[in-house]
Amino acid sequence: MRATVLEAPHTPLVYRERPVPVPGAGELLIAVSACGVCRTDLHVVDGDLTHPKLPIVPGHEIVGRIIAIGTNVTGFILGERVGVPWLGATCGVCPYCRAGRENLCDAPLFTGYTRDGGFASHTIADARYCFPLGEAGDDAEIAPWLCAGLIGWRSYRMAGEGINLGIYGFGAAAHILAQVARWQGRRIFAFIRAGDDTAQDFARSLGAVWAGASEDTPPEPLDAAIIFAPVGGLVPAALKAVRKGGRVVCGGIHMSNIPSFPYALLWEERQLMSVANLTRDDAHEFLALAPKAGVHCEITRYPLAKANDALSDLRDGRLQGAAVLLP
Repeated sequence: MRATVLEAPHTPLVYRERPVPVPGAGELLIAVSACGVCRTDLHVVDGDLTHPKLPIVPGHEIVGRIIAIGTNVTGFILGERVGVPWLGATCGVCPYCRAGRENLCDAPLFTGYTRDGGFASHTIADARYCFPLGEAGDDAEIAPWLCAGLIGWRSYRMAGEGINLGIYGFGAAAHILAQVARWQGRRIFAFIRAGDDTAQDFARSLGAVWAGASEDTPPEPLDAAIIFAPVGGLVPAALKAVRKGGRVVCGGIHMSNIPSFPYALLWEERQLMSVANLTRDDAHEFLALAPKAGVHCEITRYPLAKANDALSDLRDGRLQGAAVLLP
């Protein structure tokens, strides 16, 4: 098999030939057909997430076909198309798992971080955390659903049911959620780096009623805001933009430090919260909803051997939508 491997943080991925792994009990061997490139992968490679299993194959937006099934697996067949997300396994016994909050598990495994992921031609996954995808849709266009979609959906639900929703950082997750919001009759206000007229036009093309710079004041108070950009300085700006009782949701796994801000920005029952990982229920909900909403991903395709180029383009803001690797 072919894989691109992170051997140490702050170093380029290395293209390797490896033996094809054998699935153990409860596992599936998957021939990867597409794997999205997520900002979390960038945080792993750049050392922002500090405890990866090294060496590690990144990638957790995986679409592929089952080519071998381990013992004690039911509900899957050879050749079936499945998706593999960030949450790779949970313990099932900690207080969070027992309370139905497996996204907060005390002993989780994460695809592409603590178990090998999808920047490869083949991967092993825990069958309990794989999702049938059916046959509709292009593999590469569906791949971003497995994280940008799933964790974006969790962030979107946590933001509440208000009509006016601000999104800070218009990348892969935002361009998916804008389509869901439009389908549900909500209004998106897109906050994008100053001077990025192309991204603002892209947001408007997906139904945003307003697009402006991250520092701008929106023309109407927001009911809620989601921050996908990993910039802590956006938190005070978002709190200022939401109405009394509004919510600000930090949707990323990593963010730069949040600066101090006046208590007045939080007062009047505004809420500031974060999103951690996802649950399998999130996946079932979103994977059922996305086709109904007509979600279409704008993607740039890269061959597997060009994984470092895809990461560089994401890091430097040269992408519109999402990057996807094709083995």
